[in-house]
Amino acid sequence: MRGVAAASGAITFVNALAAGIGAAAAVTLGVEAEVDLNLERRHGSGAITIAPPSDTPLVRGAVEAGLERFAPGDAPSVQVRIRSSIPSACGLKSSSAVSGAVLAAVARAVGVDADAATLARMSADLSQRIGLSATGAFDDAFAALAGGAVITDNAARAVLWSGEAPGGLTVLLWIPTARHRPSTEWHDRFRTRAAEARPAIDAALRGDLLGAMERNTELVESILGYDYGQIRRQLAERGATASGVSGLGPALAILAPPEREDAVRNTLASRGGEVRAANFRPRNRIEPIEGAA
Repeated sequence: MRGVAAASGAITFVNALAAGIGAAAAVTLGVEAEVDLNLERRHGSGAITIAPPSDTPLVRGAVEAGLERFAPGDAPSVQVRIRSSIPSACGLKSSSAVSGAVLAAVARAVGVDADAATLARMSADLSQRIGLSATGAFDDAFAALAGGAVITDNAARAVLWSGEAPGGLTVLLWIPTARHRPSTEWHDRFRTRAAEARPAIDAALRGDLLGAMERNTELVESILGYDYGQIRRQLAERGATASGVSGLGPALAILAPPEREDAVRNTLASRGGEVRAANFRPRNRIEPIEGAA
């Protein structure tokens, strides 16, 4: 019994750590999970084999949660393989995408047609339970699985709005070499600034996702200590429509018209790290995985 499923990375418009409301949009960085279940050859309570380097508590927990939900009472041996083009721990939602893809692959392996909202709630519950995410990152998980853009109440695991990301823009991702610590370590600092998150949330809820990104990044940078103000001003001068820290960073997401892509890249060229180009992923559509490893 085999199940194959995909999910994608995403970028942040509103970080949910401060007030529990998050906004994110899927981008064309992909994850593919392949799960093989063998009900005939069981080993004790069922052996789970995960190809390295993907054998993490998150992946193992996603397999176990998927089996518990979609194949209760069974204890198959399981083999899992994952390909991903999303850099980890830099704010591009790799954990939400990986857990969502694994959960979806387990469901497909046992013949269950699970919807994105169900899988995203399972992903969020798992991430919060194992201490990987303070809020569960339901916004990230839903965007990773459903595509498009989404605004969510993460505590309630509720979708407040879903639709398409702003059109006509290229997504450029500046990815420094540093990596962030788990959101659980930052939760209290964000919560003390909850009132300052309200302008970004209000902008998102009235449909101004680009304005929300700008307001959100000012708060996130001040809490995390990122000194991105000057570079964001330079990017705007060279034609960027909006820019902001994605998640907890250090990745910076830059939105620009396609004709300004080269100018934006040149602005980032001397700053080290990596620059990747992507597109927003439409709802309910998985793009081919490019550069997956």
